[in-house]
Amino acid sequence: MKKLLSLPPNLVDCFHKIEKVDANEWFCTSDPVGARLGSGGGTTWLLESCHKSEAKEMPFSEWLSADKRILLHAGGQSRRLPGYAPSGKVLTPIPVFRWARGQKLSQNLLSLQLPLYEKIMQKAPESLHTLIASGDVYIRNSQPLQEIPDADVVCYGLWVEPALATNHGVFVSSRKSPDELDFMLQKPSLEELGRLAATHLFLMDIGIWLLSDRAVELLMERSYEQSDGMMKTYDLYSEFGLALGENPKIKDSGLNKLRVAILPLPGGEFYHYGTSRELISSTLAVQNLVRDQRAIMQRKVKPHPAMFVQNAEIHQKLTVGNSELWVENSCIGQYWTLNSKHIITGVPVNNWALNLPESACVDVVPVNDKDFVARPYGFNDAFKGGLLDSTTSFMGQSVIEWALKRAIQLPVCNDIQNARIFPICKSVDDLGILLRWMISEPELAEGKELWKSALKMSANELSDKANLLRLVEQREFFRKKDWPMLAANHEKSVFYQLDLADAAAEFVNNNIDLPEQLPEDASLMKRIHNRMFRARVLQLQGKYFASEQQYAFSLLRDGLIGSIADDKQYPHLNVYRDQIVWGRSPVRIDLAGGWTDTPPFCMYSGGNVVNVAIELNGQPPLQVYIKPSNEYKIILRSIDLGAMECITSWDELRNYNKVGSPFSIPKAALALAGFVPEFALENYSSLEEQLKNFGCGLEVTLLAAIPAGSGLGTSSILAATVLGAISDFCGLAWDKNEIGNRTLILEQLLTTGGGWQDQYGGILHGLKILQTGEGFSQAPLVRWLPEYLFTDPEYQACHLLYYTGITRTAKDILAEIVRGMFLNSNSHLTLLSEMKEHALDMYEAIQCGDFETYGTLVGKTWEQNKALDSGTNPQAVEQIINRIKDFTWGYKLPGAGGGGYLYMVAKSPEAAFQIRKILTASPQNPNARFVEMNLSDKGLQISRS
Repeated sequence: MKKLLSLPPNLVDCFHKIEKVDANEWFCTSDPVGARLGSGGGTTWLLESCHKSEAKEMPFSEWLSADKRILLHAGGQSRRLPGYAPSGKVLTPIPVFRWARGQKLSQNLLSLQLPLYEKIMQKAPESLHTLIASGDVYIRNSQPLQEIPDADVVCYGLWVEPALATNHGVFVSSRKSPDELDFMLQKPSLEELGRLAATHLFLMDIGIWLLSDRAVELLMERSYEQSDGMMKTYDLYSEFGLALGENPKIKDSGLNKLRVAILPLPGGEFYHYGTSRELISSTLAVQNLVRDQRAIMQRKVKPHPAMFVQNAEIHQKLTVGNSELWVENSCIGQYWTLNSKHIITGVPVNNWALNLPESACVDVVPVNDKDFVARPYGFNDAFKGGLLDSTTSFMGQSVIEWALKRAIQLPVCNDIQNARIFPICKSVDDLGILLRWMISEPELAEGKELWKSALKMSANELSDKANLLRLVEQREFFRKKDWPMLAANHEKSVFYQLDLADAAAEFVNNNIDLPEQLPEDASLMKRIHNRMFRARVLQLQGKYFASEQQYAFSLLRDGLIGSIADDKQYPHLNVYRDQIVWGRSPVRIDLAGGWTDTPPFCMYSGGNVVNVAIELNGQPPLQVYIKPSNEYKIILRSIDLGAMECITSWDELRNYNKVGSPFSIPKAALALAGFVPEFALENYSSLEEQLKNFGCGLEVTLLAAIPAGSGLGTSSILAATVLGAISDFCGLAWDKNEIGNRTLILEQLLTTGGGWQDQYGGILHGLKILQTGEGFSQAPLVRWLPEYLFTDPEYQACHLLYYTGITRTAKDILAEIVRGMFLNSNSHLTLLSEMKEHALDMYEAIQCGDFETYGTLVGKTWEQNKALDSGTNPQAVEQIINRIKDFTWGYKLPGAGGGGYLYMVAKSPEAAFQIRKILTASPQNPNARFVEMNLSDKGLQISRS
């Protein structure tokens, strides 16, 4: 998906180097010098420029339809936000959100806003290839996106208070057809909105527009003068937009016919970064989206909430009096005096004595190879008006008043933006003197002399001639110094909630010392992050890292096991001496949300999973038998493996994590049931003594009538079945929720890891969504779903389960993904969050009985699994899929993927017949076969003879 950016001219040539992005994916240009094209004309220019750059020989219409593109307009003068005018507002660094995980210290407005646009374009119909957005806003959605209609123009809006809507464009729709645009207004009055309220609804335009190719072509036609074919000023919102709808405000035979859809952004939030004040107020609003202190890792309490410091070096203590403060890419020396309402950017290392009165802002811009430009301004300066205009504000006063105090004569200029009033300085010392004179010491003679002798630049010239590579180099210099301080001060910093994979690369690239191991009194989750971060840094350095990584996993294991440490068990014989306890369970297919149930992700974000319990060939395939033994020992048997083991000591029982043991699961289950001292309520001298007190030995027999590595949750559900049978046999009274929780802990004992959805998916019957909140205790809320899509004759035959004959082990895939969770990897966390949302979409589709959408969402689950780990889909599996995919709505390998079973949702019973015919006639390997599946209406069953 191509990104097209309209940028300030000076940024175009160095954008790819600054942002470290691929030029094949990101196209940059600027509007023609001196031209005023407007947002519509600017869109035309951007598209035409990209077309000429990429494929000028290809017809434009063909090029336009060949790919999806996101267009960002970010080339304004930034008069009201001078601090980021040279580099463009779209690259404004934004502080890490105190409540978020996986963000980067280097994030900016562009990196924050882009994921939503990409998500919209991925969801958009094939007919919509172009998304247009503004570069000076941050827009969030806290709820899943709705389906996007197939229209010529699709616009997103927000429900807002009428007073706010008066400052923006407004989409007006009839209450009878709220999804269709009636007409659009630009900055309507409250009175006008009041008159419309009885019959109409209105949404505030947030600047996210999707256009069909036809709409783009019409927009481009109107960007040119008909008389001479020259480009003209044409606005997307006040001209193109006003010609849309059922009752448009502008009559235009072409545009009036376009089909327009209006969508409220679900859970939408709009933050504008257009002014100095909004830079702080919008950042503060985002930081305060979460106030629950349990969800905020850092423990820092700032003197004032509207105080933001990043990529900076500060040598004095900030106080409550320093409210509305923004310091970025700057050094604040010990002799500075700060007040409130300051934006301080670009200041190099210095030792100045500088007094900033309230509302004074400082921006230092590097030019040439070594020079600096001093640009002070006022917090509310708009950089509008002429120099001789008494109302033109500069440094919080009229520019004339400022000049009179300094006894200097200003040049005649009708636009302060073009006035050469910012002096070029040859040294940091001169820079400090000039700033003192310009800001707070008009009587400083040395400053006046430097001003008179210095060459000067205008605000526009600064944007055109700033040395942006030097600006970024200085920012990275300060950030390099910040990294070790953030790590050392982790209790009050955001360090361990950052994307630690990104942080590790920064530590290695900048030769920063590895943080120390955290002490045992630090929080468990932070210690886990610390060890995995250390492991990642060592790995990138080419050093031995396995012990640090293993220790991180062991800390998670200890934490989960510790959650039941005080819940000691007292197993006692709960059956007659001639009885057999028989446990049996179905297996499960995970339909959506798999991986969100996996620690540690589910512990700090909760998980959503939709899965279904199924029987194979009419039987629950996992079975466990427990009977009393006359000998005081534990005998373990496996029917399917043809193996047996006799246990006579605690040490033999504790040997559950032995690699390759066929009886790891029952050994760990018996340990958790209290047959080893660490989990037992009573004290004994030996296992034999305990069994004598119990009243007999135990014979435990397992049957897994399913191939190993099936992907159907076999090991987890077998473990749950063993725990359930032992609970009944030993009178432990564990309900299914407790069995599921202890299965999670059992897998930690085995060091295989894993989440909770497998066991709950099998021991709980039918089709359901399972949801948990954050915390070490993961007890899912269960909501059963209608089974119509599985049981109705119209659909029953469309569910196919095919054993590929390809085995795989989930442990390696699991370990790699969990490692990403430990490191707060942004790519992992973003995808996992999407998986959580996707589970809710699946829940909705099943509730609605929409079979086609259900199947399509199964396919999306598969795409998400592949995105999380490419090893999910080996070539041999892809070969099978390619033979049948045209007959399906969707398909996936259940579980972690890599092999095992393939679940397919056929488009119809006839399509299902074709799939069976194709794969049966020419199987992938000798073991490949279809297995009959049916919904389990019982889940885990425990009975006695």
